[in-house]
Amino acid sequence: MPENPRRRRLARRALPPILLLVAFAAVPGCYYAQAVRGQFDVLKRRTPVEEVIADPATDPALAARLATLADARDFATRELMLPDNGSYRSYADLERDYVVWNVIAAPEFSLEAKTWCYLFVGCLAYRGYFDEAGARRTAARLRDDGYDVYVGGVAAYSTLGRFADPILTTMLSRDDAELVALLFHELAHQRLYLDDDTAFNESFATAVAEIGLARWLEARGEPAVAAEWSERQRRAAARLELIDETRERLRALYAQPLPAATLRERKAEAFAALERALDARGEGNWPGELFNNAWLASVALYRGNVPAFRALYADCGRELGCFYAEVEKLGELGAAERADRLAALAPEGDPG
Repeated sequence: MPENPRRRRLARRALPPILLLVAFAAVPGCYYAQAVRGQFDVLKRRTPVEEVIADPATDPALAARLATLADARDFATRELMLPDNGSYRSYADLERDYVVWNVIAAPEFSLEAKTWCYLFVGCLAYRGYFDEAGARRTAARLRDDGYDVYVGGVAAYSTLGRFADPILTTMLSRDDAELVALLFHELAHQRLYLDDDTAFNESFATAVAEIGLARWLEARGEPAVAAEWSERQRRAAARLELIDETRERLRALYAQPLPAATLRERKAEAFAALERALDARGEGNWPGELFNNAWLASVALYRGNVPAFRALYADCGRELGCFYAEVEKLGELGAAERADRLAALAPEGDPG
């Protein structure tokens, strides 16, 4: 498949010299040091998928799942126009629950996520750590500074084609449908990635994952799995509608010139109402620490623009070449114009 010019340009610009990586890894206390050490640890654990499957010592259930993912990986290139490279053709056992932990922060009376700017990838609305304790320390400092904070474990991430990303044990807690969708999501980042626009990147990848999974299930002739996935998506959409209502309620609240104590009280009421609404739907037992501005910001990053991308896909007659071309055109716009265009594309009442 011809390589996407924009993705190739970004990859060239972002590719870090190996000597610079080594230098960062040697600097005590440097944020980049833990990132480099963590990345190298992931890479050194890789084994080609076909070797793992062929090894008699491999658990048969693991071998079967890896075989499914190998099929999905080929499908991604052949049918979804996603990059044909070494990513997700190897396997790495990390011996922990998550590969990284992301810290997301937002001011006490704002839904805009704090951003951090990095070498090679631009500015992102989160800070990632390969060590959970490091993430928790950063979260504590941000809370002391008055931020709402959310720390979330991450099962997979993309190096945007710089390295051959492996399938990780941390990904395998999902069922097959979710796992294949996650694979497509991460490969979508390699297809298109914009500096300094986390919401665009994550929503685009989520949309590609959903489009790709629907095509994958259809091609495999699994109507029961597709029906179950559709029902799961319906329930998720209803949940997101409640979350969106809370977000809009808070957005309106924070725009008012009210005393901090009043804002704080009404904010707590809004989150309590959301928790009750979720509980009434049988979706209780959410950790209380989730209900803050940072958590709402994290949901928006991954889902906020999905309706717009779905609409764009429909406008293209479900033809992926057209869809990717239109998305690339959006990527060439300035940030404000791009946001306006995405807002105009999104159908009313679609929570993503």
